[in-house]
Amino acid sequence: MYQEINFDGLVGPTHNYAGLATGNLASARHRHRRSHPRAAALQGLSKMRALARLGVPQGLLPPLERPSIRSLRAFGFDGPDEAGILSRAAREAPGILAACSSASSMWTANAATVAPSPDTGDHRLHLTPANLFSHLHRALEAEETTAILRAVFHDAGRFVVHPPLIGGQAMRDEGAANHTRLASRFDGPGLHVFVHGGPAVSVPAPVPSRFPARQTLEASQALARRHQIDPRQVFFIQQNPAAIDAGVFHNDVIAVGHRNILFHHEEAFLGQGVALGELEKIYAGLNREPLCRIEVPSDRVDVATAVRTYLFNSQIVTLPGGGEMLVAPAECREDERVAGWIDEMVADPGNPISKVLHFDLRESMRNGGGPACLRQRIVMNGEERTAITARLFPDDALFDELEAWVGRHYRTDLEPADLADHRLLEESRRALDELTGMLALGSIYSFQRERSE
Repeated sequence: MYQEINFDGLVGPTHNYAGLATGNLASARHRHRRSHPRAAALQGLSKMRALARLGVPQGLLPPLERPSIRSLRAFGFDGPDEAGILSRAAREAPGILAACSSASSMWTANAATVAPSPDTGDHRLHLTPANLFSHLHRALEAEETTAILRAVFHDAGRFVVHPPLIGGQAMRDEGAANHTRLASRFDGPGLHVFVHGGPAVSVPAPVPSRFPARQTLEASQALARRHQIDPRQVFFIQQNPAAIDAGVFHNDVIAVGHRNILFHHEEAFLGQGVALGELEKIYAGLNREPLCRIEVPSDRVDVATAVRTYLFNSQIVTLPGGGEMLVAPAECREDERVAGWIDEMVADPGNPISKVLHFDLRESMRNGGGPACLRQRIVMNGEERTAITARLFPDDALFDELEAWVGRHYRTDLEPADLADHRLLEESRRALDELTGMLALGSIYSFQRERSE
């Protein structure tokens, strides 16, 4: 039996507000403020535990090693010791130090794009780690994320972990934040909807003028080919450039899909009426159940409010007893217009989303990441799940261990200047060293491999 498993990212010990992401309004608004790594990690774990207790299949992925001394050395920062490297970077290039210290890997929606085995030509589950070329702090993640995914999805008979796309800016790829799979059943056939900001090397199209588009058409097309998806199961659609300029840096800020549901804003896509009409026809040719499109009109919730509350960065999950639930940030409950819309939606008997659950994820939200940013959806069967030998499917006992681990290792507060503190590096490494043992992951971090050499 196939299930959709939400693999949430554990928030790392260096969670901070450096304001590194152009076009991410929340990140810019909270730049250089004090962060709270312990609270951030516990908020993420609270969401995971609550969904797992409801019977929603839940997994987790570890954070990356930060600060990345390896990256700082590659950028020419040297010194007699690692403390000297951090000090020099803070003095000469604090922006690069911030990029090398970012905990942004917590947003696993950007970790990779996934095609489950029912949809691929070789009937293996395919993953392509995102190259995240748009920003330095994210681009640094690609190699490490690839290594972690290969350690987790190590059974070559069932999984294929591709390398990130090459090609620089023309092949900008931000992962599952710009991809969704629509299917009435998890075992397929699914329609893979790839959302892009425009072409990079083909016929010109309207583009945003204020902020960059982070996903190219060519990258999306390459992912579909790589994953051996039947072209009849692929649909490419362009983001509305005006929405990108309003702060919709990824599609998952303005639309979310799950099973046969597409929940989106009226201004999400370019040429929306025609494009979504075509999408519905293709979906109908693959599935017996019709596509349920829930469109939020601008006169009820404008784009600015959608971005501020992250209404569309909610998760939609299937409950074990049947029915769908919206997993929304607390900000949606606090905004009168958004709360009113959600109340009407779940009260409508003709609507498949019949419940809503709100979570306090403020530490992540202040950096521009809601519930959907924190998870990577992977549709798997029982044999594929069993092939993952690491302890990544938490129960209450593991959640208790993880919360205690956070309490032992994470700082309550973190100031921007603390990124140069060598003690933070040592604390982070101790935490990750203990975590890999707890999760049975082996030596996945560079400092662990260097220590054993």
